Amino acid sequence: MIKANGEPQFLPLYEALASEVRWRIMDMIADREMNVKDIAAALELSPSIVTMHIRKLEDVGLIGSRRVRINGGTHKLCYLKQDQIEIELPSASQTSRTREQTISVGHYTAFDIHPTCGLGTLEKEIGVWDDPRYFLDPERVHAAILWFGKGYVEYKTPNFVLPDQTTDAIEISMELASEAPGLRDHWPSDIRFTFNGISLGTWTSPADFGRAARGKYTPEWWHRNVNQYGLLKTIRIDGSGTYMDGESMSDITLADIKLSEPFWTLRFTVDEESPNVGGLTIYGAGFGNHDQDIVIRVLG
Repeated sequence: MIKANGEPQFLPLYEALASEVRWRIMDMIADREMNVKDIAAALELSPSIVTMHIRKLEDVGLIGSRRVRINGGTHKLCYLKQDQIEIELPSASQTSRTREQTISVGHYTAFDIHPTCGLGTLEKEIGVWDDPRYFLDPERVHAAILWFGKGYVEYKTPNFVLPDQTTDAIEISMELASEAPGLRDHWPSDIRFTFNGISLGTWTSPADFGRAARGKYTPEWWHRNVNQYGLLKTIRIDGSGTYMDGESMSDITLADIKLSEPFWTLRFTVDEESPNVGGLTIYGAGFGNHDQDIVIRVLG
């Protein structure tokens, strides 16, 4: 689901929706994947015109595409990525604003990881699995999934909160799972979350999911016997403490996490000394069951 409001970054989304042709395209591919040629024929439009409309829908994340080989040729199949859009309209009684920042899975700034480990883009694997050296491969910035057996991966993002703005809470959401050799329905892993060097708490992932089904967004080329999807988890830090999905995680509050720092640092760790050293998989947009990267929301 896309959550939108009146911020400028959502204007292209509204423009993409303001077209009868683009609505018809979305309606056609909601039930089955179609290529540009078939869509154009059904709409009685030229392929070039349909390609323009599809590009607008892709650019705002409403539809996705993948290339497949059919009868000796390569076809671009389009599919609907979203089933709902939530639009927050201006309100006279509205007293708070939400500022959202997104971090791609491959845009980590530091790591110390140990096998099993690896990375993948939406199109291919990066390097060789279980070789930590490939976590510095130039292509790693395009990674949409990564995993490791123990250690940590760290992300930095600019602090865009202005001096005259207030912060009531910070929410961090991401799709996570354990990392087992292959897939395991029971593979607990203690994952610790750190913000600006302050430990927020630990969550125990129950499994490395995927034995029963593929991830909803996981690419077709991805191996069936490894990481398929995780759980969408949301950490909230406010004036009373830190919570995961509404359950208390620790007593760490906004006053403890150094919000005035020019850059915020988020770290995911699987400690070697933890009771459950079961690794970590981070799913980004285009993988897993939730089509999103790591999202930080600032509520003020």
